[in-house]
Amino acid sequence: MNPFDGSGSPRHEEAADGGASRCPWARFSSWLECVCVVTFDLELGQAIELVYPQDVKLTEKERFRGKRSHVLLHFPGCLGDTQFSFRLRQSVGRRASRFREDVYNRDAPVTLVTAHCDSVFQSLVLVSRLPYTHLFHSLLQIVAPEFFEKLEPCLEAVCNEIDQWPSPVPGLTLNLPVMGVVLQVRIPSKTDKPGGSPVRQTTTQDLLPTPTVLPTIHELDLFKCFQSVLIHLHILWELTLLGEPLVVMAPSPTISSETVLALVSSISPLKFCCDFRPYFTIHDSEFREYTTRTQAPPNVVLGVTNPFFIKTFQNWPHVVRLGEIKMAGDLPKQVKVKKLSKLKTLDTKPGIYTAYKTFLHKDKILIKRLLKGIQRKRPSEVQSAILRRHLLELTQSFIIPLERYMASLMPLQRSVTPWKTPPQIRPFSQDEFMTTLDHTGPQLTSGLKGDWMGLYRKFFRSQNFDGWYRHRHKEMTQKLESLHLEVICDADLLGWTKDKSEVEIVDLILKLREKLVTRRQQLQVKDGVLDKLDAFINSIISSLPEDLQTVLNTH
Repeated sequence: MNPFDGSGSPRHEEAADGGASRCPWARFSSWLECVCVVTFDLELGQAIELVYPQDVKLTEKERFRGKRSHVLLHFPGCLGDTQFSFRLRQSVGRRASRFREDVYNRDAPVTLVTAHCDSVFQSLVLVSRLPYTHLFHSLLQIVAPEFFEKLEPCLEAVCNEIDQWPSPVPGLTLNLPVMGVVLQVRIPSKTDKPGGSPVRQTTTQDLLPTPTVLPTIHELDLFKCFQSVLIHLHILWELTLLGEPLVVMAPSPTISSETVLALVSSISPLKFCCDFRPYFTIHDSEFREYTTRTQAPPNVVLGVTNPFFIKTFQNWPHVVRLGEIKMAGDLPKQVKVKKLSKLKTLDTKPGIYTAYKTFLHKDKILIKRLLKGIQRKRPSEVQSAILRRHLLELTQSFIIPLERYMASLMPLQRSVTPWKTPPQIRPFSQDEFMTTLDHTGPQLTSGLKGDWMGLYRKFFRSQNFDGWYRHRHKEMTQKLESLHLEVICDADLLGWTKDKSEVEIVDLILKLREKLVTRRQQLQVKDGVLDKLDAFINSIISSLPEDLQTVLNTH
């Protein structure tokens, strides 16, 4: 049966969940915004040949730069099979996603919440709000060879298969069938233990074919990305933590995008709150904004391949110039830290061009362990696991004192009463925080020596601190509101209303209803609390005169 009617719109059977019908492409859009097919003509250049599903409309800014396609200008001028990632800024006027992002983001790790569109392509472009780079690369490896042989019918079939996938619910292990292959993935949850065990295959006795288990949907091979800068990894970690302007100049789009993504992930579980572009070109709509010399460079990490950028970014404070990996005996040749003044010519040698002085000392034990692992031909995934564990523990050592201090700003639970507005969270005092470091600082969990206090002071001026603080403050505010609701539910509301005027009672009902709606939207309260509150509201209304009952029940 043809799944399309005469207008080209897909027809769907009723959803399995209770027989309720669902929006066209609702499940597809929980994974991807769209798939674009790209062609290249020697005279006309790159062109979008097809966007699928066909009802997806890219805005003018997303689609065009002048008369040329914004997405496609991220294509390299290289031949062969290549995959890489890039990001584009979502334009004002972009249609809302069919995907319930608020529900997903509530339970997803802060580093994996939906954001700007992340795209991965191989002359086939997958556009998604989800940063599941490894999953999408794996998907392309399955789909692309078949697509180039069968073209549009293959794409239509794949999109219809994806539209049958379950939504990416944090914490669940899902089987995702596509083109005769079943990918088994686990969607990370914010309740996961950082650095926990990789995905294990679940029981699939009735599932044929046997699933291909992806141990991760988003993590990169960190060792592969950082192998030529291992001895300077502490510099790059600090620059990323502080959200410093940073350019990665790489020999290919693949190395460019993977290095930028690896840098951003190096401070996990802290979310990188600045902009980052894994593969950036002179045709990007933000090119002038990011390369102007009339103001300081923006706090962004850019991955580039065009040698032209060496001259363009001479005023940037930190530039990482990468080359193809060269071996010095058994070991990858390590780049050197060099003065920015030497970044002048198109044949500039690989190196980290910066005047930055690190606050912390390098971890020589880690470097020695990794280099010895290379000599012993330790598998790259094992090296990556060692590296990821080190970066995780380093970031946690830095963040835990901040988390501990932030928690101390929360009002005591006994100060939350049903008849008063919840107490305020105390303001964050940088000076007060600094006084806590002697007894509860990073030295309790990290053996690294250095000027931790100086690093904190600079971190307080960064977008990463601002983003972390806003997120934690929002979480704590919601927690206070939830505690307030629970206290209200345990109070004698009917008894309170006995000596109150009708105006006061109506005012209470309206405020409680407002809280009820807000909490239902945020889903941040214990099970049963909202139903209990709803019952209380109805019981209070039923005790009022009929005319007021009518007004409130229709309000």
